Amino acid sequence: MASDQEFVDFVLEQLSAVGEVTAKKMFGEYGLYAEGKFFGLVCDNKCFIKPTAAGRDFAKGILEEAPPYKGAKPSLLVEDQLEDRAWLAQLVRLSLDALPMPKPKRPKKKKQPNDPT
Repeated sequence: MASDQEFVDFVLEQLSAVGEVTAKKMFGEYGLYAEGKFFGLVCDNKCFIKPTAAGRDFAKGILEEAPPYKGAKPSLLVEDQLEDRAWLAQLVRLSLDALPMPKPKRPKKKKQPNDPT
């Protein structure tokens, strides 16, 4: 079951205290990004945050880990806490601080007009 746009918009609104957060469509679901970092997913109308040591410590005893889709590594599943904007923003901020910046993408090689490949 794919996530509803209405739920994705709700998650983005709840994350507004983090700063600019975007959701990009990925395989029928959504990836969550902030500060150029991929930090979470919205799958089946559920919010998942990438686990980091700081995030796990902060959410210990509050959140469970579950895979967002079959075959995926477990992530922090945010359910009831989705209503608590301040708590959620703190979790995401801790996770973002712990996540590395993505590696720069290589520029695409331009195809030459007479190149047979």
